[in-house]
Amino acid sequence: MKIRDISRMAWEQVKRRKVVTGLCMTGISIGCAAIIVALSVGQSAQVYVTDQVNQNFKMDEIMVSPGGGIPSNGKGGSGGGGSVEVNENLDPGKLTDQKLKIIQGLNHVKAASPFQEAGYLQMVTVDNKIADVRIIIADLKMLTAYDHKFKQGGASGQVGSVVLNYGATLGLIDLETRQKLFDQMNAEPFNQELYQQYDKLGVVPAEMYRKQIQIQAQDYGSTAPVYKLSSPLQVDGILASPKGMDDLRASYEKIMYMSPETAVQLSKELSFDNSTTSVLTLPPEGTYNSLTVKVDDVANIKSVEQMIQKLTLNAQDNLFQQEMLKEQFDMIKMAALGIGVFILVIASISIIVAMTMSTHQRRRQIGIMKVLGANMGQIRNMFITEAALLGLLGGILGVAFSYLIMMGLNKLVGSAGEGMNFFIPTMNLPIGMSFAIMTGVLSGIYPAISASRTDALTAIKRD
Repeated sequence: MKIRDISRMAWEQVKRRKVVTGLCMTGISIGCAAIIVALSVGQSAQVYVTDQVNQNFKMDEIMVSPGGGIPSNGKGGSGGGGSVEVNENLDPGKLTDQKLKIIQGLNHVKAASPFQEAGYLQMVTVDNKIADVRIIIADLKMLTAYDHKFKQGGASGQVGSVVLNYGATLGLIDLETRQKLFDQMNAEPFNQELYQQYDKLGVVPAEMYRKQIQIQAQDYGSTAPVYKLSSPLQVDGILASPKGMDDLRASYEKIMYMSPETAVQLSKELSFDNSTTSVLTLPPEGTYNSLTVKVDDVANIKSVEQMIQKLTLNAQDNLFQQEMLKEQFDMIKMAALGIGVFILVIASISIIVAMTMSTHQRRRQIGIMKVLGANMGQIRNMFITEAALLGLLGGILGVAFSYLIMMGLNKLVGSAGEGMNFFIPTMNLPIGMSFAIMTGVLSGIYPAISASRTDALTAIKRD
């Protein structure tokens, strides 16, 4: 018999034995759906959590800082009493303009720009509201290259202009109200209503776009409180809050971005004659204390990092977060895969029983086929093909069940609010189908061997 004849006969048996076919298909489809859904839920959760982590840790970014080297003491005495000029080669770990340009020209680098922490200062509005803000010195026109989106305005780049993040517009309280509330909280530390009132005030938005603000600095080296105010600064842009961040969380992260030129101007305006330290932490001109490098793909992070390290600079990424997540979700997916395989094993037992009963019921048919010239291999192949068809049909039904289950999960999660989106990766479908067909074939081996060993004359006489 040809393969086509064997397949046709197996298909006729599958269609004729509807009850057995239905039971076997149901068992296989449940196992197949369990495998596909388990793998898909694990991968959907991994994608969702990875996106959330990427929003906070920026997996596609590298933080660059000055590296090790032989420090230079600048000008110093020599044997002849003359001064020695600073040799930049003695400070190979410095983060300079020249190295910044080299990094910007590396392959796979989308953007490289300084984001320098300059400390915390107080921002004062024209209506005398105050808030502590974190000052970051950066090229304001590069903010959008680092996934920042403007809610209002943009970056002009002019000296004296600043950009605020959304959190810096929340919770601006005048000094009197703020001090009064702090005094009450200190007097009644267990009064929850006061803390709730403080939290409510902390998320009240203020209109800051196109407003003028000032920076206030305090001389901590003086015995009496001494304050200085900067010249007015213009708020040219407000950044949008990151996706998934609520107002309460955003209110704890108040950031003001300013250009290096504006930072130098503020440092001069807010300097105190008797103070030994500057109110802003500024590196020497032409150098930086940190860079942030944006890479086109996470897969290229390590190669770019190695190139940066060759410039005697420190480079650090956040890929360890992704690796930890991958290990955890791999364990979850393996456990889920085990559950699906267990269900398929149960289904395979039902197929073995059904096919063995079918062999007993079809002894006369097998005997006639042998008398007509069918050999053991052809009879064995017919039963295995029949079992494989059961596995294939069960796999197709399992795929349909998988999509129905995922649709139900998405509706369930969607009704509870914003959450992850469950999806079935294309690669999971052949995995589920392969397990289903393999279950059918393995389950049909024993009945096939049993059928091929049936004695033709005995089977015909008994039936």
